[in-house]
Amino acid sequence: MRLGAAAPSSAQTSTRLLMWTLLVIYVFNFLDRQIVNILAHEISRDLGLSDTQIGLMTGLAFAVFYTFLGIPIARYADRPRTNRARLITLSLGIWSLMSAACGLAQNFVQLLAARIGVGVGEAGCTPAAHSIITDAVPREKRASAIAFYGLGIPIGSLIGMALGGALSDVIGWRKTFLVVSVPGLLFACVLPFILKDPARHAAVAQAQAAPQPFLQALREIAATPGFVLLLLGASFTAFLSYGKGVWVTILFQRDFGLSAAETGLWLGITGGISSMIGTWLGGYLADRYGHTDRQHMLTAPALGMVIAAPILFAAYYVDDWRTAIALLMLPGVLNYLYYGPCYALAQQLVQPGQRAVATSLVVFGQNLIGLGLGPLFFGMLSDALRPMAGADSVRWVLYGAAWLGIIPALFLWRAAKRLAATPGAAS
Repeated sequence: MRLGAAAPSSAQTSTRLLMWTLLVIYVFNFLDRQIVNILAHEISRDLGLSDTQIGLMTGLAFAVFYTFLGIPIARYADRPRTNRARLITLSLGIWSLMSAACGLAQNFVQLLAARIGVGVGEAGCTPAAHSIITDAVPREKRASAIAFYGLGIPIGSLIGMALGGALSDVIGWRKTFLVVSVPGLLFACVLPFILKDPARHAAVAQAQAAPQPFLQALREIAATPGFVLLLLGASFTAFLSYGKGVWVTILFQRDFGLSAAETGLWLGITGGISSMIGTWLGGYLADRYGHTDRQHMLTAPALGMVIAAPILFAAYYVDDWRTAIALLMLPGVLNYLYYGPCYALAQQLVQPGQRAVATSLVVFGQNLIGLGLGPLFFGMLSDALRPMAGADSVRWVLYGAAWLGIIPALFLWRAAKRLAATPGAAS
């Protein structure tokens, strides 16, 4: 969109404010979701948790309610009378409050319940946010816009790791949960004054005026060429990403002997910067090269994951933590190229009235399979390997995770081949 008269300029300013506001919300989303990773080692020592229980606490407890509530909430967000801005505001308040409750937990069951509450709150954020972005941004810029929103993942994770680790060493993990929940609660109070729900596209409003039955919408989305492969690629990427995110943090504390503050600082900064670059670059490349041939929206993510696999293996194999940090940076870029293209395609491949549901399906797969099962499976595998691997059980698990990155690359490559046969939505 070119700068011109006052009206377009005002519209652009409004869109920029909207995008920056949604980005800040998503930063809080991932800060509250991921800070448990850097605190997991201290929590496990305090509460006497096994690796399996760590995986359950960091992943499945959150993911089950997050994913299963995400689909009906997304269906609600697709209704033309729903105020998506209010839905996001309410969600932010709930997950921030439940994050504070994590710090008050006195045992594993209470902590598990609080993590479930965080998942319940966060279920209302991303499908509604993606739906808003799709209405506010022209189609040719949506991959970049969704990638910009997706920067909340690495930024929130960076802040959570660095700040969480530093606070944990000074005030303990309980007070850390309480401190990091305050900004989200305060922002939820001012959000109604700055976040507005944009007008829906005419095609979207027409489709939503007479919405499809939910099961029919699911059947049509599942039958869309390329969508299922796209979903599998994004889900398995998240499975590995969330699993590695928890256990590489523990690797640096158990095997390399770093404190929580040192681990959070180094992994947070290097991982945050590299994944920010990857998220932005993936959206940029998708818009630039996918404009003429939509298949190329997934070329960079698929190739990137293949290149990243041997470098990740080397990072987990070395004995020096500084070398490991250096080796982790390039895979951090390459493995995050997928976010903007995958979520933009989830919007483009379906009909206008199905967009929030399509996003919620990708969120469902990424979080139930990824966040829910990744950390838990890695933790169970670490416990199972301990009789053979001893203290290196986590390292052995990460060896396998590095090479498994080739699997989502194959799914995305196959999805790219199907895109030419898939008509996109009109707007």
